[in-house]
Amino acid sequence: MIKKGIFYTSILLTVAFISSGFKPHNSQISGWFFADNDEGLLYVFPSQKSDDYTNLNVPFTGKFFIGYKEALAFKESQGKYHKVNTLGYLGKYQFGSETLKSIGVNDSLHFLNNPKLQEKAFVTLLSKNKYELRDYITKYEGKVINGIKITESGILAAAHLGGIGSVKKFFKTNGARVKKDAYGTSIQKYLRDFAGYETHEIPAVKNAKVK
Repeated sequence: MIKKGIFYTSILLTVAFISSGFKPHNSQISGWFFADNDEGLLYVFPSQKSDDYTNLNVPFTGKFFIGYKEALAFKESQGKYHKVNTLGYLGKYQFGSETLKSIGVNDSLHFLNNPKLQEKAFVTLLSKNKYELRDYITKYEGKVINGIKITESGILAAAHLGGIGSVKKFFKTNGARVKKDAYGTSIQKYLRDFAGYETHEIPAVKNAKVK
């Protein structure tokens, strides 16, 4: 009995010793693991603040170009490639037939059923509009009009909504002429909502066509 008692006691002591290695200690977490508020990072995780983890938009795309195009697509069609609205605008980015023709796309049905073509068309139209509005981007970027800080990405988004003519009129009248689409959305809203995204890598191309 004594030997059995010693045996079981040894087992209990061994288990207790091993388990103690997994108990949390009150040591401080190393600060290098966390982002500092003053670093100005696009990504703030991991964070010690629980509030930083509420209402996350996943995947997190920040102000990169992928975030820009997906945010614009969600506003236009909820990101649906096969979307056709009541006015006949097509696809993820809601192109009109005349706009498609201007960038070399003549088959609307093929366009509607081709996601890859839609993505190419979006970038092509940005390039075309950027060329047409290059002087306005240079002149007005960074200025504030009607309480909105003007940025290149905002200008291109406004042109996507209302066309380059409406954007030019907005700037020529210092914000007095603000065009709205058929559903009541103004180009001024797009100037504000899509400001500050990374679009500087989009080339400005005269009469850009989808390849």
